[in-house]
Amino acid sequence: MTKADVIFQENCRQILQQGVWDKDQPVRPRWEDGSPAYTIKTFGLTNRYDLRQEFPILTLRKTGVKNSLDELLWIWQKKSNNVNDLNSHIWDAWADESGSIGKAYGYQLGVKHEYKEGWFDQVDRVLYDLKHQPASRRIITNLYNHQDLHAMHLYPCAYSMTFNVSGSTLNGILNQRSQDMLVANNWNVVQYSILLMMLAQVSGLEAGTLLHVIADAHIYERHIPMVEEMLSRQPLDPPKFSLDQKVTDFYAFTTDSFTLEDYQFHPSPGAIPVAV
Repeated sequence: MTKADVIFQENCRQILQQGVWDKDQPVRPRWEDGSPAYTIKTFGLTNRYDLRQEFPILTLRKTGVKNSLDELLWIWQKKSNNVNDLNSHIWDAWADESGSIGKAYGYQLGVKHEYKEGWFDQVDRVLYDLKHQPASRRIITNLYNHQDLHAMHLYPCAYSMTFNVSGSTLNGILNQRSQDMLVANNWNVVQYSILLMMLAQVSGLEAGTLLHVIADAHIYERHIPMVEEMLSRQPLDPPKFSLDQKVTDFYAFTTDSFTLEDYQFHPSPGAIPVAV
């Protein structure tokens, strides 16, 4: 069975059995019919995934790897904040008439800052440091720019990555302020696992551990029956994930730069509504 499935089930059981409801609070998200989208939540989940052991993808239901990677490349490669540069429609609800989501996500990674070595954006700085000063304890990206929050159509959820090289192993910490467990949990785990693998490959390193820290891990009220269905399922064997080893430039990766062999998964637990 996959470790990702086990972690997901443990997290969801903890939320459902020990979590706190927000029904006594004025919540921001709304369902399509306009009613408030209440959640049950747990504060402070920390999950560890060893990428040397297996690729952490759910088998309890399918995770769309190509679309999740497309979104990652939209943010980290294209450094875009326009949904017209994205192949899926997952951001459409937050875009304006021009397709912009404001000064969010990719916009923040693409802003150049001056360092003693020159001018870098956040991604290029990470790539530089991994190659030239891997012992640094300062290899961090941050999307939560307070002075630009007013110009973001949605505040960043997965907002910070801390990279750390130990010997020849690249590890990373993903910090997330908020996590919709059913919709986004494994989507983000898959994305940032692939990011760690891509950065490691182009830097001559091996991808090691992804540590995922979630401040507010929640399940929406209308998602509970589907989560309970997934809790009743038996995890399947993990697939084998690999990257195209010929790629040595981070900006040359595409959604076709990976293979996923023997990916088995249970059927969808139903159409999942998304609160906006």
